[in-house]
Amino acid sequence: MARSRNRPRGWAPSPEPLPVPVVDDHTHLESVLSVQAEAGEDADGEPAPATLDDHLDRAAAVGVPRMVQVGCDLDAVAWTDAVLRVDAGVQGAAAPVPLRAGRRALLGAVAIHPNEAVLHARVHEVAPDGLEPDPQPRHDADLDAALSRVTEVARANDRVRAIGETGLDFFRAGPRGREVQREAFRAHVALAKELGLALQIHDRDAHDEVVEVLLSDGAPERTVFHCFSGGPALAEVCAREGWFASFAGPLTYGANDDLRAALRVLPLDLVLVETDAPYLTAHPLRGRPNAPYLVPHTVRRLAQERDLDLADACRALATTAERVYGPW
Repeated sequence: MARSRNRPRGWAPSPEPLPVPVVDDHTHLESVLSVQAEAGEDADGEPAPATLDDHLDRAAAVGVPRMVQVGCDLDAVAWTDAVLRVDAGVQGAAAPVPLRAGRRALLGAVAIHPNEAVLHARVHEVAPDGLEPDPQPRHDADLDAALSRVTEVARANDRVRAIGETGLDFFRAGPRGREVQREAFRAHVALAKELGLALQIHDRDAHDEVVEVLLSDGAPERTVFHCFSGGPALAEVCAREGWFASFAGPLTYGANDDLRAALRVLPLDLVLVETDAPYLTAHPLRGRPNAPYLVPHTVRRLAQERDLDLADACRALATTAERVYGPW
């Protein structure tokens, strides 16, 4: 089927550069590279990005020179570990894809995603999403083995600065799966505290339950709700507890008034920005693949909602990211 002329599907043109560099708090570069976007040139004549270096260069050119690469399945954990080492210039390190060594653009987060945890636990039930479970070869490892691998990588690589994304996803888990997710979430919370790392949370249709686990077990000092999806009530809890909220493309979607209201509730020094690339591309680019170079769209909407000068908003976001993850 021919695509509509009104809905391009390839890589979007680069936005206008930000006046002050910011950090993409959460991106999945291994998935960005797997996106089969249309080849050729964008509307403004830019070549389509084809390599990891292309994506990092394009992001840096618009004011996003640093990002947190998130590996949340066993394959992505291994990919992230290797790429972080090459990016940091570790002698003898080899990346799974071509990458200029020593550019120091990346820090990392590693975990077993809650939906991955269910598969590692051999739980096969149809959840509210209606999808049949689809185990992959990596799920041959049981949950304990998968969590042990995350622990090994997090201990051995000082470029890993967060455990995540972990949490609860009740849209994609039935009753047994939800219990497994809680078990895995609690293990990740404990690991983040043991290693003194930040925690990145995945929270889908489970706001109250996520908060319950964090309050009962004790949240790590730096706890981030990745792709924050709550309203003002959850934002008030985050403000009270000192938890961070990272906003992605949905902040720009027309129907998300509650999300924008939540942003206005939070102290600015608890706010981060992300892409969650290749997912959740900001308006007006929905339907096209996401990548770190598109962060400026969300940053501009964030500044508008908070009635901030754009440069001031960028400085605040960058300062908060370094407070959460440390220096790059």
